[in-house]
Amino acid sequence: MIIAISTPRNRTRTLILLAMAGLLAIAAAALGISDNPPGILFAYLAATAFVLAFVHPWRTTRQFMFLLCASVLGFAIFALLNNFFAAVAHNQETPGALQYLLQGLAVAAIILATLICPAAFIVGAVGWVAMFIRSRRRSTSDPPKVA
Repeated sequence: MIIAISTPRNRTRTLILLAMAGLLAIAAAALGISDNPPGILFAYLAATAFVLAFVHPWRTTRQFMFLLCASVLGFAIFALLNNFFAAVAHNQETPGALQYLLQGLAVAAIILATLICPAAFIVGAVGWVAMFIRSRRRSTSDPPKVA
């Protein structure tokens, strides 16, 4: 995160990507995401721009592989949390205020699981492949060193 705002150039790119994410999220909300493919596409583009805002300065395959693995693990964790929060919130013995809180947490968990995790997976996979190819080209294009 710190590297995304460490230099003026990175800071500008980060703010542009965050602004794009916000505008795309507003467009998705305006179009509606209930059975509306353009709205759903804008929502996923907003999530992808949000993820890219923080990872655009990365230049190693290891960082993108970590993002890829974390997105898979995060999807599973947030899906389980959504189920847990929803089950406890729908229990009749749960106090009213706690039900509202748990329903909100269930919605947050499902948004993270269905929007942010797939976007992070795609960014991680594409970034990993791109950095892998880039590192292979650099290692093969360097002239051999003669001792």
